Amino acid sequence: MPSLYIVSTPIGNLADITYRAVEVLRSVDRILAEDTRRTSILCRHYDLTAPLISMHEHNERARIDAVLGWLEAGESLALVSDAGTPLVSDPGWRLVSAVIEAGYRVVPVPGASAALAAVVASGLDPEPFTFFGFLPRSGRARADRLDELATLPHTAILYESPQRLVRLLDDLAERSSGERRVVIGRELTKLHEEIIRGPLSEVVASFRERAVRGEVVVVVEGWAGAPAGVDEEAASALASALLKEGTRPSAVAREVSRRLGLPRNLAYQIVQRLKQD
Repeated sequence: MPSLYIVSTPIGNLADITYRAVEVLRSVDRILAEDTRRTSILCRHYDLTAPLISMHEHNERARIDAVLGWLEAGESLALVSDAGTPLVSDPGWRLVSAVIEAGYRVVPVPGASAALAAVVASGLDPEPFTFFGFLPRSGRARADRLDELATLPHTAILYESPQRLVRLLDDLAERSSGERRVVIGRELTKLHEEIIRGPLSEVVASFRERAVRGEVVVVVEGWAGAPAGVDEEAASALASALLKEGTRPSAVAREVSRRLGLPRNLAYQIVQRLKQD
């Protein structure tokens, strides 16, 4: 039966691939790859000879008709990303949706995932967790995500580029207690694998002192809630007054935190609640 296989590939160490994944990649008629140059390394290592077809975020929509045509002709295909499990912060969901809608079989072939590797090695409670992928780079969308993270009661997993890691940690620290624990997984499964654990304030300080290279996963501890003795009523009244004066919400939260000694993430939560009301 013609099928589209969603095949997980190694996130670094080429040995981290399942026997089934190699068998599937050997059996399909074509391999849809996010970056054919990177996937060709895997193909050479495991002697995989199926033709590589580029399928990335810029041509995904254009590839759908071709893929459906190949399936209609009786071919089976595999979809892989640069590394790890396809569709997780990678292109492919539009293609998968179209294949399902056309009535063809979609088969997951599970395996490596940077997000799961990081959370199980983090030492933070893995149940439940929320996966955020890459945050928006700027604007209201980024601010909303950061505000959500500030009061998320359970573990969060994020991806970030090494060039923007310090900025992300600064943004998280601005909205959270500096004692909130964070774990950075860098170059997981590779030669220079590194896992850094500690309070936000210490971890961000350590990364200011050196260049960051390689793939990065960030795991953030859930917020434990407001400490005993916090006067949320007074904080709400102050925040409401400042908002009415036209002060920006982020500035209101900082001022409420400064004046009343509230954790910054609680101050943000109060401001967001007032905005919604």
